Amino acid sequence: MEADKIKESIKRAAQELFRKFGYHKTSVNEIAKRAKIAKATIYKYFDSKESVLHALLMDYIRVNVDELVHVNTNEIDEERQLNNLIMKTCRLSYTVCNEFIGWDFIRESANSQEFLRNLSNELEDLLVSSFMHLGGIRKTENYAQRIRFLIKCSKSIVFSFAFTSVSDSDVRKNFVSFQKEILPYLVKAALTV
Repeated sequence: MEADKIKESIKRAAQELFRKFGYHKTSVNEIAKRAKIAKATIYKYFDSKESVLHALLMDYIRVNVDELVHVNTNEIDEERQLNNLIMKTCRLSYTVCNEFIGWDFIRESANSQEFLRNLSNELEDLLVSSFMHLGGIRKTENYAQRIRFLIKCSKSIVFSFAFTSVSDSDVRKNFVSFQKEILPYLVKAALTV
């Protein structure tokens, strides 16, 4: 196998196991077994199980961000376009945490919270860069800073209700509340010169 195929095999095996058992309950031995390679081979390509997760999540996020940003939105105004993109981004962030890492592990582990914070910052950088290349949006002075403000506020709010929600039903209610009662004001604040 060539290097790229081996890395993809490792990530695919890890993704299946993380989704089935969660990040915390999946061992490097199980990933190696599922990928049909030696455990040492994983460490040839990745420093740790966390770096496998990071690579997997960044691939997932990049694909989804590309889809979010490259949807034909020329017919809608800037405010609605940003509103839609922020909601999709919030859902993407929640999905990443829910499907790949697991909220119980995130709530209980300082390491996972730091990992999530770093991942969230990388997502923020990727989004700001992507928004700056969007067509149909006027890019006035300090636009990148205002978009970063919008993303930071939104992700802080979304993560706070994701960490405190007891059930998926609570999360859905909080998303609806955020979308209707908070996000419009954040978007207006970000777009106001």
